[in-house]
Amino acid sequence: MAVRDAAAPLLVGLLLLCYTWRASAEVTVNTEDRVEVLRGQMAQITCNFVSDEGIGGMTIEWFYVTRQGEKKKIYSQDSSMRSVESRTQFTDRISVNGTGATGIVVLTINNVQVEDEVEFICLVKSLTEGTGEGRTNLKVFEIPNFPTIEGVQTGISVLQDSPSKIGTCEVKNGYPKPQIIWYKNNTPLLPILDEITIVPSITMESSGLFSVRSELRMKVVKENKDDEFYCEVNFPAPGGETRMMETERINITVYYPSTAVKMWVESPKGKIKEGDSVELHCQDNGNPPSSLIAIKHIQSDTNWEEDMVMLHKVRRQDGGLYECISTDTDSFKEVSGNMTLSINYLEPAVVEPKGVAFVVQGEELKAMCNALSSLSTHTAWLKDGLQISTGHILTLKDATFDTAGTYDCVVSANEIQDMQTNGTLVVQVLGPPQIIDKNNVELEKRVDETVDLSCSARAFPTPNFIWTTSDGRNLETKSEEIDGVFRSSVQFPVNSDVTVFCNVSNEYGVAAVTFNIKTQGNGVVIAVIIVCILLLAILGSVLYFLYKKGKICGRSGKQDLTKETNKDNIVVEMKSDNTEEAVLLGVNGEKQPLSD
Repeated sequence: MAVRDAAAPLLVGLLLLCYTWRASAEVTVNTEDRVEVLRGQMAQITCNFVSDEGIGGMTIEWFYVTRQGEKKKIYSQDSSMRSVESRTQFTDRISVNGTGATGIVVLTINNVQVEDEVEFICLVKSLTEGTGEGRTNLKVFEIPNFPTIEGVQTGISVLQDSPSKIGTCEVKNGYPKPQIIWYKNNTPLLPILDEITIVPSITMESSGLFSVRSELRMKVVKENKDDEFYCEVNFPAPGGETRMMETERINITVYYPSTAVKMWVESPKGKIKEGDSVELHCQDNGNPPSSLIAIKHIQSDTNWEEDMVMLHKVRRQDGGLYECISTDTDSFKEVSGNMTLSINYLEPAVVEPKGVAFVVQGEELKAMCNALSSLSTHTAWLKDGLQISTGHILTLKDATFDTAGTYDCVVSANEIQDMQTNGTLVVQVLGPPQIIDKNNVELEKRVDETVDLSCSARAFPTPNFIWTTSDGRNLETKSEEIDGVFRSSVQFPVNSDVTVFCNVSNEYGVAAVTFNIKTQGNGVVIAVIIVCILLLAILGSVLYFLYKKGKICGRSGKQDLTKETNKDNIVVEMKSDNTEEAVLLGVNGEKQPLSD
C-alpha cells in the first residue's frame, strides 16, 4: 500500500512529461495565402507541412468554407486510403497529388467557376504531433466582353433646363465587377449637380458574372457639337494587374438657335463680270438652320423668300448690297446679314478716228483705242492676226501702201479670263500709182497672134488705166481690184511691130509701163524674095552657058521668032527705066524691034 502510494506521483509526472512533449512537437503547415486563376482554367493549391512522424500515423484532409461561413470537407487521405467527399460542388473536379512523404500535397481544381472563389483549408493530423492547418483563398477572374457605347439618335437642344441623355455604355460578363468611366475629349467626367449625371446599373448573370451599364446625362451647350464622348472600362486580372478597354467615340447633335447669318456667292468662283450667271446663298449659324429665310436686293427693293437666288446674265445694276434675314421658327426672332455683290464690266472699245482713216503717203497717222472698265485693262493692236503694237495709242510713221489695211484693237481685263472687247480701224494711204509688176515688157509674137497684156499698180484713190499703142490706137481694158492692188488687162491681135503704153493715174500722180512687141512675119517675106532672086540668077547663068555652047540654037542668020517650028529660039524682053523703048534681044545678041 505504501509502495503504491509512492508510485502514484511518479506516474502522474511521466504523463505530464509525455503530454508536454507532444504539445511541443505539433505539425507545421504552410500554404499560399492567395491563388488566382481565370474562370474555366485549372487551379492548384499547394500544402507544405513539416512532421517528424512518418506517413503511417498521418491523416491529410481538405476543406472549404462556404460563403455562409460553414466549413465542409471535400477530401481526406491516410496511409491506407484516399477519399473524395461526395455531393459537393468539387466532387467531380478535384484531385490531390502526393502521399505526404515529402511534406507536400497539391489540391487540383479543374474548370474553376465563379462560385469556386472560396477559402480552402489543408488540415494535417499526426498521432504523435497533433494537428496543423493552412488556409488559401482562391480568386477567380473573367475578362469581360468588349464594351459598347450607344449615343442618342435625336438632337439635343441647348434650351433644355435639365441634363439630357447623351448615351449609354455597357460591358458584359466580367468578374470581378468591371468599372465604367465616361470621358469627354480625353477628360474623365464626374457627376456635377444639375449639369452632369452618371447613372450606373449592375446585373449579375446566371453564370455569376457581372454586366455593368452606365448612362450619361448632361446639360449641353453649343460648343458640345464638336465634342467626342467615349467610355473606359477597368477590370482586375490575375497577377494583381488592372486592365483597361475603351469604346469607340461618338458625337452628339446639338440644337441651338442662330446668332448670325452668312451670305456667299456659290458660283462663279472668283471675280464676276457682266453676262455671268450668279448663284447667291444664305444660311444662318443655327442648328437646324431656320426655314424662314429671305434675301433682298437693297438697291432694287427685290425680295426672294428662299435661301438661294440665281441671277441670270447679270448687269452692273444687279450689283450692290444684298441682305439675308433669318427668322427663328420658335421665337420668331430675326437675325440678319449682308454682302456686297461686285459686277465687273468692260464697255465696247472706242477707236478714234472712227471707221476709215486716211493718211498721205510718207506722212504719220495716230489712232487711239480705249474701253471703260471696272478693272485695269491692256490694249493690243493687231494686223492680219499679228500683234504690232501695245498701248492705247497706235502710231504709223512714214506711211506706205503696205501701211494700208485693217487694224484690230483688243482691250482685255486680265484679271478675268476671256473678258475683252474689240475695235476696228481701216487705214487708207493716199498716193500716186505705183507699178508693182514690170516683168515681161519685151515680147515677141507671130503675125496675127493674140496678145494678152496686164498692168498692176497700187494707188489710192482708185486709179484710171489708159492703154494706147505706138500707131495711135486706144485699147479697151478690163480692170479689177484685189486686196488694194488694181489690175488692168487688154487683149488684141498683132500684125506688125508695135509699142503698147499702160498709163495709170489718179489725183496724186501718174505712172506708166511700156510693152515692146516684135512680130516674126516681115523677116519671112524678105527671106522668100532673096531666095527667089538667087534662084533666077542661077537659072540665067545656066541658060547663058548653054547658049555659048550652042546647045540651045544656031548662032548665024536671023531667025523668025514667030515660027512655031523654031522652038529652040528664046526671046528675052529687056526693059530699062531710062528709056521707054523696049528691045527684044535674040540669043545671038542682036537687037530686034519691038514689033518683031
